[in-house]
Amino acid sequence: MSFQAQLRIPATYMRGGTSKGVFFSLDDLPPEAQQPGRERDALLMRVIGSPDPYGKQIDGMGGATSSTSKTVIVSPSRRPGHDIDYLFGQVSIDRPFVDWSGNCGNLSAAVGAFAIAKGLMPFERLPENGMATVRIWQANIGKTIIAEIPIRNGEVQELGDFELDGVTFPAAEISLAFLDPAAGEEGEGGAMFPTGKVVDDLDVPGIGVIQATMIDAGIPTIFVDAESIGFKGTELQDDINGDAEILKRFESIRAHGALRMGLITSLDQAVARQHTPKVAFVSKPQAYTSSSGKSVTPGDVDLLVRALSMGKLHHAMMGTAAVAIGTAAAVPGTLVNTAAGGGQRESVCFGHPSGTLRVGASVEHVDGEWRVTRAVMSRSARVLMEGVVCVPKTW
Repeated sequence: MSFQAQLRIPATYMRGGTSKGVFFSLDDLPPEAQQPGRERDALLMRVIGSPDPYGKQIDGMGGATSSTSKTVIVSPSRRPGHDIDYLFGQVSIDRPFVDWSGNCGNLSAAVGAFAIAKGLMPFERLPENGMATVRIWQANIGKTIIAEIPIRNGEVQELGDFELDGVTFPAAEISLAFLDPAAGEEGEGGAMFPTGKVVDDLDVPGIGVIQATMIDAGIPTIFVDAESIGFKGTELQDDINGDAEILKRFESIRAHGALRMGLITSLDQAVARQHTPKVAFVSKPQAYTSSSGKSVTPGDVDLLVRALSMGKLHHAMMGTAAVAIGTAAAVPGTLVNTAAGGGQRESVCFGHPSGTLRVGASVEHVDGEWRVTRAVMSRSARVLMEGVVCVPKTW
């Protein structure tokens, strides 16, 4: 076999929230990958190490979980009133595709810091010390995210004492505000509840008719009551992810919910849309021990939520799903709101497998429809490695 050199592409490996991924500046990508399409998808899959029939992504940068099989492309924004454009690609682990159908709320926390470090932000908008406000256009879903990034001596402050359950070490706090995060393109808003109801009867073959709150805020999400599908709501990853039959049932709920929400037109399309919608189950506050050994008591939280991502129970909580949780909790009558005790709420603290998280949302009822104007949460981010990523030239 003749010798073949590898292509070296500038890249940064970053943690954002409870996820991590490979970040690129758009202009650093090969010309054929600077546009959407087959070449871009093939490059990102090769970078991450997919598709991998072994499910390990050993020959790539992925970590063989939904939280670590991620890519981000950032560029100066062409949209008025915004600083940068952010495009997220969720790379399938064992299948040959990249899902562009939604955002990653966790990695959203790292986008602003990456843009500042790479000189993609206007210099005049950056303080020497203080908070830099980064106006992010989330290109996948056509929404605005406002990130408040701490700056010290002209550089992004990454280290601090903010603790985030699901992340081992503390870091500097980053505040994220998701503006008008419900369904709709180009910031115009849309049907937050695609079926027009806050609770629906969802008929899932093999499971039966179950109640579901189907909401599109942050990311399309299907919420069901834990007890109605045979769970307590205190489950951890090992209780779910090792049972193929349980995962198959959740995927069936996800597919039928996606069809009901109008996200797909036939059930077989769900296979190629793994990133969205999410499916989650909720319960009233209960005591449990998190995956790190932390004790969570009923008094610590308003409700419990477990969510699946890319076919597996998430180790903590996806940032976009947290937006959906906060929004649904603020709307009286949803399953999330009911689990939290009912009434109108501006914020909730929920328990997830790794601990707890607080998220706030502002909603309003206008002309018979619910609308969310803003959802807020805190995350952190840190550069793990920077330099170049190497891929075969014939990716």
